[in-house]
Amino acid sequence: MKFFKSILVKIIIATASLMSLLMPAYAQQSLHPTKVVYHIDDAQEQGLKGLRNIRNHLDVSPTTEIIVVTHSNGVDMLMDGAKDKKGDIEYAPLVTALKSRGVRFEVCEITLKNRGLKKDEFILDADFTPSGVVRIADLQFKDHYAYIKP
Repeated sequence: MKFFKSILVKIIIATASLMSLLMPAYAQQSLHPTKVVYHIDDAQEQGLKGLRNIRNHLDVSPTTEIIVVTHSNGVDMLMDGAKDKKGDIEYAPLVTALKSRGVRFEVCEITLKNRGLKKDEFILDADFTPSGVVRIADLQFKDHYAYIKP
């Protein structure tokens, strides 16, 4: 019996030691907010759904760092006067509300060139990136952003 008590004590000490090593890593990890890139390439299919997903995301996890990257037909949601596919809901107020919560919205400049669009056709809350797909790849690989495509 004495032998088993000795083993049990060693297991408890080993477990406590392991937990003390892991706790600082967990605590440090929780100090850094989750980072997410939302990928929008079709405003009609993803625009309103994506904006609602982002709002809900921030409601549950307000410290999440979110960047929305648009390209192809996804840039349409950031154009001045853009509305959802039913024409009922204007995107700009929703984007402005999310921007005030720290969300960044980026438009692909390759898409602008290919579609003959100008930067002044977009709402003021939009930023621009040379390439939407390169930006998404860099955010995922280099900056460790989680990827969501609504």
